Amino acid sequence: MKTSELKNIIKRIFNDYLKKYFTRLLIALFLSLIVAATTSGIAWLLDPAIEKIFIEQDKKYASIIPIAIVLTFAAKGLALYFARSNVIKVGYWVCGELEKEMSKKILISDTNTIDNKHSAKFISNFLFDTQMVQQMVSTSTLNLMKDTLTLIALVSLMFYQNWKLALFAILIIPLTATLAKSLGKRISKAGSESMDLSARLSSFLSDIVRGSKIIKIYQSEEREQNRAVKSIDDLNNKLIKIGIIQIRLTPIMEALTGVMIAGFIYYSGILIAAGEIGINNFFSFLTAMMLAYQPVRALATIHMSFQHGAEGAKRIFSVIDQQVDINDNSHKENLNLKKAEIEFENVSFKYPTTKERAIKNINFKIKGGTMAAFVGQSGAGKSTIMSLIPRFYDSQSGKILIDGQNIYDVNLFSLRKSISLVSQDVILFDDTVRSNILYANPNATEDQIYGACKLAAAEEFIIKLPDGYDTKIGENGVKLSGGQKQRISIARAILKNSPIILLDEATSALDTESEKKVQIAIRKLTENRTTLVIAHRLSTVYNADTIFVVNNGNIVSFGTHKELIEKSLEYKSLYQKQLA
Repeated sequence: MKTSELKNIIKRIFNDYLKKYFTRLLIALFLSLIVAATTSGIAWLLDPAIEKIFIEQDKKYASIIPIAIVLTFAAKGLALYFARSNVIKVGYWVCGELEKEMSKKILISDTNTIDNKHSAKFISNFLFDTQMVQQMVSTSTLNLMKDTLTLIALVSLMFYQNWKLALFAILIIPLTATLAKSLGKRISKAGSESMDLSARLSSFLSDIVRGSKIIKIYQSEEREQNRAVKSIDDLNNKLIKIGIIQIRLTPIMEALTGVMIAGFIYYSGILIAAGEIGINNFFSFLTAMMLAYQPVRALATIHMSFQHGAEGAKRIFSVIDQQVDINDNSHKENLNLKKAEIEFENVSFKYPTTKERAIKNINFKIKGGTMAAFVGQSGAGKSTIMSLIPRFYDSQSGKILIDGQNIYDVNLFSLRKSISLVSQDVILFDDTVRSNILYANPNATEDQIYGACKLAAAEEFIIKLPDGYDTKIGENGVKLSGGQKQRISIARAILKNSPIILLDEATSALDTESEKKVQIAIRKLTENRTTLVIAHRLSTVYNADTIFVVNNGNIVSFGTHKELIEKSLEYKSLYQKQLA
């Protein structure tokens, strides 16, 4: 990451998140000043300790100085504790704010944005990237303040004691800092690569959990295990590389420290012989010098810590800053429903990832309270038409009207409040049956829940579950059959009581017996409601008021089942294929 980009990200973190906690940071800065003062104070106290206690053997100081040393250490410990507790809180508060912003952005993001990003990448942003930012805010920021002030205090003490020795001691600091900085850049690069590998591993693990049945049926366990081994080995090898780089500085620093101390002792011996310093000054200065090299090392690699945090923040901001094209414009008027009549006027739509338009200048009108079915080959554009009504996507041209109101001119909340969706891919949450049904209407009464389940033909199996309505159904309803999940989905839609119902292949994955039960539930759900049905099985839409035949993004014919059999070759062909 370039220095300018790093500065911009840190500036944004400060202005958008840290500024509100500025008082706490000032407190941490003040406490860091105490840590710096007490650290240098410990080194300074060695001077009178040696002189008064060991050389002069003054009994008065034999008790005073040890007490002073204990109090100094205690003050340093308390100051460090409160400084760390302050910045740790700030770090996690900032982390929490970032997580909340990301979760909000994910929830309001366009369907297209969600579809084009692996769920594990979002999880990686939450688990790893926010943690890196938290570390930067809490640990690195405190270390920057504490170590900088401590180094200044110790170097000042060293110059106060003997400027010649001080000059000698600080000669080696630039060399140490340069070495640490060089290694820090390499660690930073390897750290960014490890984060990418970690995200890939998360994605891979997510895929093999979701696809466990497919893996087993195609006997791909060994292949996937080999992929897992490679992903894990790549990540671990990168982490090992980082660890090796981190410790590579150790022998160099130890050697430099040895050279420094040897040179210091030699030069001190000359100054002691010349009477410029005493033994007490020597030990006090040596302690100050040794204490000074810890913050030197820390400050030399602090850039790396900020680099890691900024890399994490960059990935987080890419989520937060993601443009949302479909906004809930609350300032717009509410959708005012009377008949729930739906009309498409010259509507065209193209997915961002394709060249061809999915639908082309579509025109149709559905009367309120009637059922309209859309049939056609897979990929004809049926699901696209349905996805445009609740504005999962926005068309590039044309108008979509509900009771004469353009859906792009009403607020999104009121639009979606008027629509219920029952699809082939039923989405259930890892919660109780009751909670999943209540998702449509959290304020519903028990009687309303039971009534919805009766209409959906769901009560018969719910009461047989171990805990009835309070049974946990597992991730995405894994403990239920396809028909049971579908009936819960229908009960949820009934409970919402929306005037517009969208049925997207709601029975295509069900066996004959389950389909019969679900069809009964659907009839209850769609009664006197405007209903759009995407049907694979034409037998399910014989009684639709209007059937639209979709082919290659166009509506090629429409009418009742009887009319289409007589006039539409496409429909007749679809019908005959299903009879064969």
